[in-house]
Amino acid sequence: MIRLRSSLSLGFQLPSLHLIFLGYLLLANLVASRREDERTYQKRDYHTLSNADIRKLVESDPPQWDSVTDGHLGKLLIPRASGSENNTLVQNYISSVFINLGWHEEKTPFRGSTPIGDIDFTNLIYTYDPDAARRIILAAHFDSKWFPDFPANQFIGATDSAAPVAMLLHLAEFLTPLLKNRKERIRTGHGLLRDEFDEEEIAGTTIQIVLFDGEEAFKDWTATDSIYGARHLAELWSETYLEPSHPLQLQKRRFAPEPTVLDTVDHLVLLDLLGNKHSMIYSYFRETDWLHTEMASVDGRLRRESLVEVEDGENEWFSTMRLRGGIGDDHLPFLHRGVSILHVISNPFPSVWHTLGDDATVLSLPALRRWDRILRIFTCEYLGLAPDPTSTTTTTFTHKSNPKKSIDELTITNTEL
Repeated sequence: MIRLRSSLSLGFQLPSLHLIFLGYLLLANLVASRREDERTYQKRDYHTLSNADIRKLVESDPPQWDSVTDGHLGKLLIPRASGSENNTLVQNYISSVFINLGWHEEKTPFRGSTPIGDIDFTNLIYTYDPDAARRIILAAHFDSKWFPDFPANQFIGATDSAAPVAMLLHLAEFLTPLLKNRKERIRTGHGLLRDEFDEEEIAGTTIQIVLFDGEEAFKDWTATDSIYGARHLAELWSETYLEPSHPLQLQKRRFAPEPTVLDTVDHLVLLDLLGNKHSMIYSYFRETDWLHTEMASVDGRLRRESLVEVEDGENEWFSTMRLRGGIGDDHLPFLHRGVSILHVISNPFPSVWHTLGDDATVLSLPALRRWDRILRIFTCEYLGLAPDPTSTTTTTFTHKSNPKKSIDELTITNTEL
């Protein structure tokens, strides 16, 4: 044993070097074993970018926010309860952004029964390539919580979820030129093809951004007074069968169930309660532990390359602890129908949750910029996008998927948002 030498008598001994080394090896084996376990649930390849490419992507247009009320956020930071005039104004603004970008728009208006009477809801769905066989969904809710009286009815919900919606609009603006360039390369027969990377095959998965209406309860969070838009859309998609010409129909085995729109969803990534200084993101579902790890890896690489500003005490946003069960949110009706979910929600909730304090003053500009860059790189790596395919610095490492598909056994709680 090695005794610590000091002018003070400390009265304890350090463990021997071989015990320290043994402990290090044990920890390394545990980490490797856990990573291997995660990979058994991975259903698709994931393409890690080089640091040079990451730097190019985060410095690409659109530029970073100059303030917490800059750009899209300035249009969203208003009370926008479902069924209100402000809610319609926000819908129209969101629609104008995606139409200008050339994305396919789908709206699912419906009238729902609530504790305060019938309310008109509208989900907003935007797809870059509606003809693609598969999709990753990035989602958030755009409504704010309804309160009956002043001043509570001036509730804005900056983190809940104006900021996540603004992040997704910003992300769509960033992705559009990359997706257009790839589509043109494939159209002209110049799609990238290298070891373990076939751009035309990878482009079979597109991105879809879904903005839910009616996430908030009008009175008390229950199975019937909450997530109105998500419940409606999940049911609609589960009953909408694919056209006979759809690639998944052509791949269907004889006597297999008819595929629906839900079968085209590889993953649903749901954002909520983000944009303030503090975030702590857990993984709740075994099937997407690996995806949580990839997002955490993106954040780690951005921090190591000094490409994000990290506020005091906010170095680690992604917990290595796995929580099972979950938090009640828009993902539930999709989860219950077999869709793989990555729930990116701050836990514990922001201290201003469902109070008038959840306004622009609670938002953090460094945090917004950090989330913007995390989402840029995470989505590019998922979709196999890079800034310049002719550059010699472009390096893509493919994490191969495991064809084995497992069912995640979960107990879902109904914690209200």
